[in-house]
Amino acid sequence: MKKSTILFDLDGTLVNTREGVTKSVQYALEKFGIYETDQKTLQRFIGPPLMESFRREYGFSVEKSKEAINFFRERYEKTGVYECELYREVESVLKAFQEKGRHLSVASSKREESCQLILEHLRIAHYFDLIGGARLKLGTSTKIQVLEDVLERLGIQDRSQVVLIGDTKYDAIGAKEAGVDCIGITYGFEQDFDAMRNAGVLGIFDSLSEVVDFLEET
Repeated sequence: MKKSTILFDLDGTLVNTREGVTKSVQYALEKFGIYETDQKTLQRFIGPPLMESFRREYGFSVEKSKEAINFFRERYEKTGVYECELYREVESVLKAFQEKGRHLSVASSKREESCQLILEHLRIAHYFDLIGGARLKLGTSTKIQVLEDVLERLGIQDRSQVVLIGDTKYDAIGAKEAGVDCIGITYGFEQDFDAMRNAGVLGIFDSLSEVVDFLEET
């Protein structure tokens, strides 16, 4: 399956951002007198838009969620953004894809500025043609909105030549809505792989090196 353009989710796919995100969520919740210690609950904030997560997990109103997001960013943009690490094999896989002539970009629901900072901090930003994320001034925050924005900015005409690699059902569902293929990985933050399968992923793999082999062999 010789895809010419490969899009990567960031959180849970390229980068383990668990520490920075969960600590920043805890910081925001403490402003409301909520002292959350359950890591499964906190982990569900990684990936989806924060507005959706605060409303889903704690029943916050839109206004209260906006306030919580501001508190989150207060810590995250100063400290949390740097509390992360690359997953194993990431850089070697990016090199392998480039050597095979693939065009690489990022399509993340995380704020685009944060994506850029993280990938520059981890010294892999140069592998990507575009580091795309949520652009709040344009109202792009959901996965489908980010994907449509990234595809437009890349000037993609033939979406059959594009595949998104991601770790959650939000990636799989967003890709389906955007008309691009998706491949899932298991080492990230997803716990519902059936939802990914139901969204029509091409496959779910335990490592990025397996994805490289799959895209070359099929």
